[in-house]
Amino acid sequence: MKLYRLHKEQEVKAPLERVFAFFSKPPNLQQLTPPSMKMQTLTPDPVQMRAGAVIDYSVSVGGLPTRWTAYIVDFDPPKRFVDIQLRGPYAYWHHTHSFESSGDYTLISDDVLYAMPFGPIGGLAHALFVKRQLESIFTYREKYLNDAVEW
Repeated sequence: MKLYRLHKEQEVKAPLERVFAFFSKPPNLQQLTPPSMKMQTLTPDPVQMRAGAVIDYSVSVGGLPTRWTAYIVDFDPPKRFVDIQLRGPYAYWHHTHSFESSGDYTLISDDVLYAMPFGPIGGLAHALFVKRQLESIFTYREKYLNDAVEW
């Protein structure tokens, strides 16, 4: 299984505690995801974010509705939380969300390790569109956080 890595960093002008609180509310993921992906949180709100939490989402992948189940393996407020995919479109997904105070700003770091299903066909799909799609999701999130969230 070939592992791919996506690493993104972004600074937002807001205090660490406020940024972490925003990211640790699972329904906010819908706001951070392009509307074309039709992301919905299926787990009833309020979701208690903690190590061991299981959160179900529905997301459109290539136009097809897909169930995504995330498991929170580490929750260390306000510095970090880590989720893995239990069910979803990837053969493997491990996402570390890190937050660091930097004066009036908070540095958000995302480190995602993931693998595609379906062997060589999955590798081809990654090269043709999955890598670009993941990049575009994080680009959308960066714009959303800078333009739409009132910190």
